[in-house]
Amino acid sequence: MSQNLSSDVALGVTIPERHARGRTARLGAALDAVLANHDYPPVIEQLLAEALTLTALLGTLLKDPGGQMTLQAQTEGGIVDLLVCDFSGGQLRGYVKHDSERLAEAGPMPSLFGLFGKAYLAITFDQPATDERYQGIVPLDGESLAAAAQNYFTQSEQIPSLVRLAARRDEAGHWHAGGLLFQHLPEGEEGRDRLHTRLDHPDWPHVAVLAGSVKADELTDPELPLDALVWRLFHDEQEIRVLEPIALLKGCRCDPDYVRSVIERFPVEDRAQMVGDDGLIRVDCAFCATSFPIHFDEADAA
Repeated sequence: MSQNLSSDVALGVTIPERHARGRTARLGAALDAVLANHDYPPVIEQLLAEALTLTALLGTLLKDPGGQMTLQAQTEGGIVDLLVCDFSGGQLRGYVKHDSERLAEAGPMPSLFGLFGKAYLAITFDQPATDERYQGIVPLDGESLAAAAQNYFTQSEQIPSLVRLAARRDEAGHWHAGGLLFQHLPEGEEGRDRLHTRLDHPDWPHVAVLAGSVKADELTDPELPLDALVWRLFHDEQEIRVLEPIALLKGCRCDPDYVRSVIERFPVEDRAQMVGDDGLIRVDCAFCATSFPIHFDEADAA
């Protein structure tokens, strides 16, 4: 393959003889671009880096090129009020709303429960080509975001799954994040009994042990291409198939023209009330931390 498989890319994998499929993804420059404008504390940067990697793993499962996958964690009184990431056409975006004072009081390494308290994880797949929308919601449990995602598949999808996530910032201040998702193939897709055979399939423990042996530094190492990582984990298997890689980049759909089109949908009276002292309507985007000043023509309100 000619495409770079070291960073800002996701790679699909199937192991036919083991009835398993997987995804591995790594983020570098795209992750730096998402984090650049936010000035988050290190703990929140780490959280968002892992969440964006998970979003890449899940988003690349979409069969509809125009589809969108959204990951959202919302809490009841947690230090983190809201975590939102989404994927569309290889573009990633995300942000975290949190209480800075409470975070400072929590110490340098708060647990997942310490950050979120009682919370729920919602994963939504929208596929406009087939007009399908699916959402699964489970408690945000576990010691890590990877564990919470694994619980999601067990409880919501009832598919044996393994999820690993890792993120680190290097000495130059650049972020590197990687993730691995492996699942037992749903045999019900071929018309067989869906739940019993999947949850007790003899091949799955073997795949889970091999996939689970991946190390955090392997996931985040930009010098280790993803196909080489897959081969390192599964080189004894009879056949490994890799799918076409998917490039990942930072993306946000809030450009000035789009923002203006949204503003224009409001009645002129409402638009007049939005105008600030400088004569502009200012719209802030939480995802890219950018403010868009929109000129309001008073003649429109006449």
